[in-house]
Amino acid sequence: MNVFAEMFLDAPAAPITIWAVLMVLSLPALLVLASPQAVRDPLRAATETFGFLRRYRQEREQRQEEAVAAVRYAGEIAVAADRAGVAAQRWHECWRQADEHASLAWQRWQDAEQQLTRVRAGAAFRPAWSSRTPSEYADRESFLLRTVGAAVSRGDLPADALTGFDPRLHPVEQELAVQRAIVAHRWELHLRAQEAEKAAWHDSQLATATRDSLRRETGEAAAQAAALYRHLPRRDSRVVQARGFGWAARTA
Repeated sequence: MNVFAEMFLDAPAAPITIWAVLMVLSLPALLVLASPQAVRDPLRAATETFGFLRRYRQEREQRQEEAVAAVRYAGEIAVAADRAGVAAQRWHECWRQADEHASLAWQRWQDAEQQLTRVRAGAAFRPAWSSRTPSEYADRESFLLRTVGAAVSRGDLPADALTGFDPRLHPVEQELAVQRAIVAHRWELHLRAQEAEKAAWHDSQLATATRDSLRRETGEAAAQAAALYRHLPRRDSRVVQARGFGWAARTA
């Protein structure tokens, strides 16, 4: 007996083994303390006790899974909110540029209208009719080419604007026709820029609403994760703290 005791006590896991043996030996007493009915039916009492422990373990595992899922979702929604914030800034910048472009297009259309008024006033004093010679027609065609080419280079007319003008007209009438075409082109560009600005504003507002919604959802997810944080397995709780979640630091 002494030899067995010495071997038992000298074993590396002796303390753990001793505690395990003591717990097994004290189980009947625990059952009696838990319920006097355990004396009459110890097998049933043991089954109920182990069933309770099993249910407790299952509930604990379920709470841990819920905590892990809540923390994971809080992290994912936080990342999504950050990305939505960056996207909202970009869309706002796109709208700002579109707004500036629309304002510039409107101003250029106004300038073209004012220039048309001046050209109209000058056309009233054009020289009287003169004989039309081949040389004069050549000069008129050359004037038209120079006038339209200059307007195209300034962006006042599209590249294919040369078609549609009569090279036989007097230069004053040609200038008036070209200026009318410039006004029409600038008006069309103004309308396009206005539509682009409206579309950019809509996209910017949508991105802002998405960002705000995700930020609110981030707060709700963080609160849920903080409430379940104590149920996290120790390894996962360390990972959460290492990632620097503010709510994790407050609940740790």
